[in-house]
Amino acid sequence: MSTLEGTPNPEAPNPQLPIVQKLRVRYAKRDRLRFTSHRDFCRAFERAVRRARLPIGFSSGYSPHPKISYANASPTGAGSEAEYLEIGLTEPCDPAAVRQALDDSLPPGLDVLEVVVAGQGALADRLQASVWTIRLPDVDVDAAQAAVDAFLAADAVEVERMTKKGVRTFDARGDTLSLGVAAADGDQPCAILTVVLRHDTPSVRPDDVLAGLRSRGGLQVEQTPVAIRLAQGPLDEETGTVGDPLAPDRDAP
Repeated sequence: MSTLEGTPNPEAPNPQLPIVQKLRVRYAKRDRLRFTSHRDFCRAFERAVRRARLPIGFSSGYSPHPKISYANASPTGAGSEAEYLEIGLTEPCDPAAVRQALDDSLPPGLDVLEVVVAGQGALADRLQASVWTIRLPDVDVDAAQAAVDAFLAADAVEVERMTKKGVRTFDARGDTLSLGVAAADGDQPCAILTVVLRHDTPSVRPDDVLAGLRSRGGLQVEQTPVAIRLAQGPLDEETGTVGDPLAPDRDAP
């Protein structure tokens, strides 16, 4: 298996080379890099693949594209410890060497955390729910708790979001599986929400939950909230917990 050393970096893609290995990548968006849009990240990651000299496969056709599949990217402005993508390679490589090469080729704040060989099944099918924290500076924890109680007591909480097809109204309550409040450490008031969201269409985002807390519970947020995705993966319907989507790949023979 190649360790990437000495791997050629072709000037032009060769779509005739078959894909012999698929790797699944977990990466993080941290600090200021959480403001990177998905399109900007895609460009940065493709450049990192070239710098890392990975034997990436390409699609066929008039304009070949690298074999990179992105899954359920977080919104611009949100941090994440659990973003996922899949790459197709034309020769087998050591996953640990790929992780190090990609991480070295990306700017600090876009950090590659793990790379595994893809097993059976589609990665996107395993990303059924997410765990988020939402930090609310200058928000008293009792006020946040009152808004959360009102939100959870409602059968439905309709919110609006601007989409490519215009303003869309949908229920933010139904896919909110759990929502809790804690006080942050320190002298200044700061409430921290922990929320588990089911992935659906349209997918409920942290901003939608905050909109619901404002409309249903009267929550006032003056400073910019900071949302961070801690995990996303398969949903255990009985416990409401979110599992590790790469576990089946690690356990595969």
